[in-house]
Amino acid sequence: MKVKQIMTIKLLLPLVIIAGFTASCSKKSSSKNSSKATGWKINDKKGGFQYASNFKKQETGPGLVLVEGGTFTMGKVQDDPMHDWNNTPTQQHVQSFYMDETEVTNLMYMEYLDWLKRVFPPEEENYKNIYEGASPDTLVWRNRLGYNETMTENYLRHPAYAEYPVVGVNWIQAAEFSKWRTDRVNESVLEREGFLKKDAKVVETKADATFSTNTYLAAPTKTFGGDDKIVLKGRRNSKAKPTTDGKGGSKEAKNVYAQRTSGLILPEYRLPTEAEWEYAAAADVGQREYNTYKGQKKYPWSGSYTRSKKRQIKGDQLANFKQGKGDYGGIAGWSDDGADITNKVKSYPPNDFGLYDMAGNVAEWVADVYRPIIDDEANDFNYFRGNVYMKDKIGEDGKVELVTTETQKFDTLSNGRVMARNFVGQIAQVPVDDKETYLRQNFDKSDEKNYRDGDKQSSRYFDFGAGSEEGTKLKDNQRMYDSPVHNVSTDSIGNMIRKYDKSNKRSTLVNDDVRVYKGGSWRDRAYWLDPAQRRYFPQDMATDYIGFRCAMSRVGPKADKKKRPRN
Repeated sequence: MKVKQIMTIKLLLPLVIIAGFTASCSKKSSSKNSSKATGWKINDKKGGFQYASNFKKQETGPGLVLVEGGTFTMGKVQDDPMHDWNNTPTQQHVQSFYMDETEVTNLMYMEYLDWLKRVFPPEEENYKNIYEGASPDTLVWRNRLGYNETMTENYLRHPAYAEYPVVGVNWIQAAEFSKWRTDRVNESVLEREGFLKKDAKVVETKADATFSTNTYLAAPTKTFGGDDKIVLKGRRNSKAKPTTDGKGGSKEAKNVYAQRTSGLILPEYRLPTEAEWEYAAAADVGQREYNTYKGQKKYPWSGSYTRSKKRQIKGDQLANFKQGKGDYGGIAGWSDDGADITNKVKSYPPNDFGLYDMAGNVAEWVADVYRPIIDDEANDFNYFRGNVYMKDKIGEDGKVELVTTETQKFDTLSNGRVMARNFVGQIAQVPVDDKETYLRQNFDKSDEKNYRDGDKQSSRYFDFGAGSEEGTKLKDNQRMYDSPVHNVSTDSIGNMIRKYDKSNKRSTLVNDDVRVYKGGSWRDRAYWLDPAQRRYFPQDMATDYIGFRCAMSRVGPKADKKKRPRN
């Protein structure tokens, strides 16, 4: 009997171990979907807390490449003959972000114009300024003593220039394109994931029924003009199974709309900050050994020369730029940079981040308001001057207020161009107030462009001992930056009145409406190809040598792969 019992125990023991292992795995499996705070089940079909527990990493948006963040010396140039403060070296750190692989092309911008023209027909009185306000200024190609009418008439629209960088776009237009691109990309993502009706973005979009990312997140039932046949309740795709209540009827879906917690909505496309652009252009990662840089690059590529050392293309220029007076592209039959004006994107090798044309082709707008110095004492992390904090406008009913045809705003720029400030269907924005700023240490008002440089306290006329009231403005000749003040207004019958500041006593062109642009262009000498060089231009004016590319913030980890010390 004892032998039989021992044999039985030996036979049962493996089964007990297997059963225990299975139970253990079952517990681990169930605990993965259980809250560590309450023990409740997450994503229960019956309801409760829903969360994207299967989220892995941020999706890379169309046209973007990942730029892993890090530290670098901003503003350090190889050549500084002016010896001014404009390029004072400062140690900065930028977070990881995404950036357009190439500059925004004519083809990309034409898609934007086509959408505006279809959705907001220019022939209708309410929308006549939208398309025209977004259109590039093709007259930037004209020159008093040069024949450039071919570019004036063809550069934007002719297919021969489709993959060339768009020019004639001012800073405001570039920023508005970025906002539009955000909505179109997220609209496509939600359609793909079954939250929006298929093809509605093409066949059913109209002026009073469009998609806005912020509107969808804050008030999804108001998106597309409140059409619930387009904005679907729950995912509707081939993989989704219909939910029933067990009695033959359909069951109401839980968390019927995508939210931030879904992990599907991409952050906004935007203009890169100056720090981001310079970091991405310099691409010092190619000079890295362990945790240090082996010197500073002069250009986005390695070496101190503009010509290639590679055997296949030895002697060719690595960017298109003005090589000397009257020399924009070399000698016929040799043409060592392959272009005389701009060139097709990706015509030259990328830098170590995989970004093309970070020198040459066109210079590029960045987000920052220009100031002569970078204030690294105030901040050395994600540096940016130009913050204007806004919030959603809440109506009397306690809900977000959407822009309508009657409330849509248009701005008249200093050069007389009229541009739409917002579109119908978007959430109206207002500056943050003391509800957000009271007793805060990190910001104290909506508009922080002038913090520590340009505000009243920064002026030499400010009397620290006087008890002047908050909001009191300095006299026109006491402003820190005494720049020209041009003004455009309309009279009682709608005629435009332009008032040009003819004063010859102005001391600078710097004000709150000038933006930084970076990189050398087809019009520039090699001096400007250094990523640390910086210049400024009025935000409402355009040229034939400034374009732009978009960026997007990275959410989550700094890098996709874990790094080893040697790597």
